[in-house]
Amino acid sequence: MAAERAAIVTGASSGIGLAISRVLAEEGYALTMAARRPEKLDAAVAGLADDGFDVNAVAANLAEEAEIQKVVGAHRDRYGRLDVLVNNAGVGVGASVADIQTKRADMQLDINLRSMILFYRECIDMLRQAASEHRNALVVNTSSISGKRGEGWLSVYSASKHGVVGWTEAMNKELSAEGIKSTALCPAFVDTPMTDFVKEHVSAEDMIRPQDIAESVRFMLRVSPACVVPEIMFVRPGEGL
Repeated sequence: MAAERAAIVTGASSGIGLAISRVLAEEGYALTMAARRPEKLDAAVAGLADDGFDVNAVAANLAEEAEIQKVVGAHRDRYGRLDVLVNNAGVGVGASVADIQTKRADMQLDINLRSMILFYRECIDMLRQAASEHRNALVVNTSSISGKRGEGWLSVYSASKHGVVGWTEAMNKELSAEGIKSTALCPAFVDTPMTDFVKEHVSAEDMIRPQDIAESVRFMLRVSPACVVPEIMFVRPGEGL
């Protein structure tokens, strides 16, 4: 039996992606969860399945076009529809400009930006079908506060996340009139493994929680077709742009 609502979440094995996956499952969405490491992804999926949710794991290296097509194809075969796409997979590697390694720069651009572009392309038919039914198809793109202000040492990461914000803006101009809405999430430091490098300076207790980000997705699921939320910024108390 086809799902009434279905979603894809990338980077879903931990942190923000796993928190968003749980929110979507709680809201009644069948889920394809994608991430690079099979063992970590399988554990995350098992946790949701044990709670009675309809979830499917697809391990994939999202730097590869064929792997992105594999994720979308597996989702289409299993659920037959797509109402929400969450482009959350991301990677950051710090380096001063003189020390940037081409391989690491390419990896950040491929995963943070290129994969998102390809997911839109591969999913657009299913998103359009969902939008034709309820005019409230949603694509959530995880950017960063670094996508709003450039950060030294994280320069390639910042550039890729600025690209996410720009792409999201372009997609709203191109697709929102059809009922496909795009939102860029721009958080400051979130308590995830990705921010371990800074926890000697900012304690985990003082960081934004993955659940804080996920709750914004719950909100976006509930707004009317007349409302587009192009961007949400998340900052810590006392911080600003």
